[in-house]
Amino acid sequence: MVYVSESIVIDSPVETVFEYLDDPYNHAEVTPSVTNVRNVDRLDNGGKRLDCTYTMAGVGLETELEQTVHEPNRRMVFDMRSGIDGELELRFTEANGGTEVTYAAEYEIPGRVIGRVVEPFAVKYNQRELRTALENLKQRVELESGSEG
Repeated sequence: MVYVSESIVIDSPVETVFEYLDDPYNHAEVTPSVTNVRNVDRLDNGGKRLDCTYTMAGVGLETELEQTVHEPNRRMVFDMRSGIDGELELRFTEANGGTEVTYAAEYEIPGRVIGRVVEPFAVKYNQRELRTALENLKQRVELESGSEG
């Protein structure tokens, strides 16, 4: 299993940041590797199930995300099913009037041999991807809420 995690502090209240990411289409706005969000369905737990395209190293993977945990203003967890299966978790914590967002991904690269070869690349790629998504999120939310920082 591959595990990557990144955090950032956003100068906006937890409710604002959670609400922004509670819209699946906004994930495509901030995460460069996520495109073509479609077939969004609301689940009984308050979460969503959706299809999207996840691109890694130029290869587009048709992906299904199902939000298994939806704790407003605290946590979101998504099961990810595609050529790469795993779990995505977003945690939201109050931080001096702003929000610390921690974005973690744990997934399995298929195939024992290819997995060993690809894993170091995948870790670096996804750490960059998480960092970029969080920086984009910070810019979008702070711009929309009129905050600077």
